[in-house]
Amino acid sequence: QVRMVESGGGLVQAGGSLRLSCTASGVTLSTVAMGWFRQAPGKEREFVAAISANGDTTEYRDSVKDRFTITRDNAQNTVYLQMNNLKPEDTAVYSCARNRGATALQGYLTLRRYYDSWGQGTQVTVSS
Repeated sequence: QVRMVESGGGLVQAGGSLRLSCTASGVTLSTVAMGWFRQAPGKEREFVAAISANGDTTEYRDSVKDRFTITRDNAQNTVYLQMNNLKPEDTAVYSCARNRGATALQGYLTLRRYYDSWGQGTQVTVSS
């Protein structure tokens, strides 16, 4: 059974940094693209960042470009999200998910519909 476990969330002040981790079991991560999503209270889950299976392609939502970096360490079966210059609007539960493999479809890395095997999430809170 495929399972994703996130860690690394916490409480930081604006301008601070966090490094989130997502470790997978039941799947070899080198074979699948991975994504990070977030959901704030009362809001819909939204795309944050994604990385292709071999790491040669990344995507970010506009509001986190130049602040967040997604990487992967396939030897550790783990994907990371380095979050710098955090802002209060980044506060949310961050979850990772496995891409369904629809590589040929436009938007396959950025749309929720192309992901499955979601983790339980890790809370990120950014104070002013």
